[in-house]
Amino acid sequence: MILIMNTPKQKQTIGRREVIDFPSLGLYGIVAKVDTGAYTTALHCHDIREEKGVFYFKLLDPSHPEYNEQEQKFTEFFQKEIKNSFGEVEKRYIIKTTIKIGRKRIKSVISLTHRGNMRYPVLIGRKLLKNRFIVDVSLLNNIPPVSTKNKKNS
Repeated sequence: MILIMNTPKQKQTIGRREVIDFPSLGLYGIVAKVDTGAYTTALHCHDIREEKGVFYFKLLDPSHPEYNEQEQKFTEFFQKEIKNSFGEVEKRYIIKTTIKIGRKRIKSVISLTHRGNMRYPVLIGRKLLKNRFIVDVSLLNNIPPVSTKNKKNS
């Protein structure tokens, strides 16, 4: 009798800060804080508005080196109440998009919020990390970034 066991996928070790891409949003080389205390992943945006079932916003802010004035437009989105780092409940817009961490492309749910007063424009939460990564807080930028900015079908 031959016993075949399913081996679990190897989890990649990630540091407390990593460089990531959001290819669908045109954002590359963004420094993100890995936060195992946060459930969802959050991305800094501003100029948020909803008109006739369409959600518009701009990513980052003018002081960020990767900022551009490009307005993002989503027809598939929803709102959810999320507790922020201060314990206050706020209603946030939620979108689905792809995050690229190293060579991994992950379809994920992202909450959009104003993080202008925070050090990092992106916070990576447990929902995205679960079953994919192990966090070693003694590491920084453990995964070499593989930017797809100038590549096709990467």
